[in-house]
Amino acid sequence: MRTKSRKVLGKVVGVMASVLAFSLTGETVAMASSVDAIESLRVGAAEVLDTIEVTESEDPELSLEPRKTGEEKAEEAEEEDMRKSGLVMANVDNSMNVREEPSTDAAKVGILYADCGGTVLETKEGWTKIQSGNLIGWANDEYLLFGEDALKLAEEVGIYVATVTGNRLRIRKEPGAETTVWGMVDKGEVFKSIKEESTEEWIAVEYGGELGYISREYVDVSFQIDHGETFAEIEEREKKERKERNRLIALEGVSVLGTTEEVLLGALIQCESGNQPYEGQVAVGAVVMNRVNNPAYPNTIAGVIYASGQFTPAGSGQVEACINRGVKESCMQAARAALSGESPVGGAMHFRRAGSREGQVIGDHVFW
Repeated sequence: MRTKSRKVLGKVVGVMASVLAFSLTGETVAMASSVDAIESLRVGAAEVLDTIEVTESEDPELSLEPRKTGEEKAEEAEEEDMRKSGLVMANVDNSMNVREEPSTDAAKVGILYADCGGTVLETKEGWTKIQSGNLIGWANDEYLLFGEDALKLAEEVGIYVATVTGNRLRIRKEPGAETTVWGMVDKGEVFKSIKEESTEEWIAVEYGGELGYISREYVDVSFQIDHGETFAEIEEREKKERKERNRLIALEGVSVLGTTEEVLLGALIQCESGNQPYEGQVAVGAVVMNRVNNPAYPNTIAGVIYASGQFTPAGSGQVEACINRGVKESCMQAARAALSGESPVGGAMHFRRAGSREGQVIGDHVFW
């Protein structure tokens, strides 16, 4: 324990006594002089405190903590503000537990995967209470990112989505009311928005692997990141996966293991990259399989594909519609190649439209 010497303490007491004496007689002093005198005494006290010599002592009542600069205090306050109200991202290679209380002994309420994020609700002694989708609980700060670090990761792994708010809208090939039409979209349909290609009046979206435009007046654009799952949600998702598997088996008229995975993966590939070269289609399938094989993500194709904020065509019903129409052969072939372990992009687990970031470019997509 480090403490003041008695001699130095005497100086501090003397300064404080002067301040007190001035306070008692200050009514007879002009206001301007009072302010100057108080400032002088304040500075004098600060000078004494700044030059205090410290010695070792076992007396805890005389302890003095090191002073922090104004800049250090400002940085701490800013960091605390970010932690109390703002974005939080998982900082893990695999996944992390979220608990009922801020303790490693508390019951687990769900899982936060890599690339998942949420909102800070409360902080307490190295733990942060977060909300990530429907998952609410305490996570260890050691495995979280806050502030600028969280924002940087979110921008890397999150996506912008455009939700159609009008009925029977035309999606066009170019931004303009007189341009060629790709097709019609209905209220509630969701598409991946391409921020870099959007204009003041038109939102650029990915439409069947192509770039399309919808009038900004009739869409809501939001930024989405994947969120964690409660154990109840994990159980419900696994039930849906089994149900979908059975439906696909019936649809295909076969019960060969692997057929449903091929169809589901092939449909996603068609929705995401149906207009891309075959290598690009395999690459999209490889991204899915890289996630399936990585403990940071769900360990099934359906679990990965239907994860929130990741593959928009899956969440918007486009994958199911593609399955019902029939998946084209090149995409099925790409799915089989990816399932067999083929990957033209190595261990990449993300892709976006080319031009948005650095990485391996194949066709219109960049992979990393």
